[in-house]
Amino acid sequence: MRTRGFGELEAVIMDRIWNRGSGTTTTVREIFDELAAERDIAYTTVMSTMDNLHSKGYLARERDGKAYRYWPTLTREQHSASLMREALDSGGQPDLVLTYFLEQMGPEESARLRAALRRPTRRAAKR
Repeated sequence: MRTRGFGELEAVIMDRIWNRGSGTTTTVREIFDELAAERDIAYTTVMSTMDNLHSKGYLARERDGKAYRYWPTLTREQHSASLMREALDSGGQPDLVLTYFLEQMGPEESARLRAALRRPTRRAAKR
């Protein structure tokens, strides 16, 4: 079963946008030019995919002349965390899902998780 992530082209486009860095905007033309150098793709395909990402809430946009400038509404890490939350919520018994997830971790990942659990969370700080 696949959780609600991105389609193949959506993932490629979001990766390009995230790689531009925080606070950077881009146009369909800029993304199209990059992708067209690597694959056979139509401008309208890129345009409709970016419009779909906007409709789904992954991209924000504002008009700049005749074009739109796009930027992500979430960081890559925030999106990954949302997918993890969705997997945990839809995976049956959350305690078993977490147990199986933890069993797959290596020592370095486990150490990073323990360190993250020791840090105060935003949610705890709001109490």
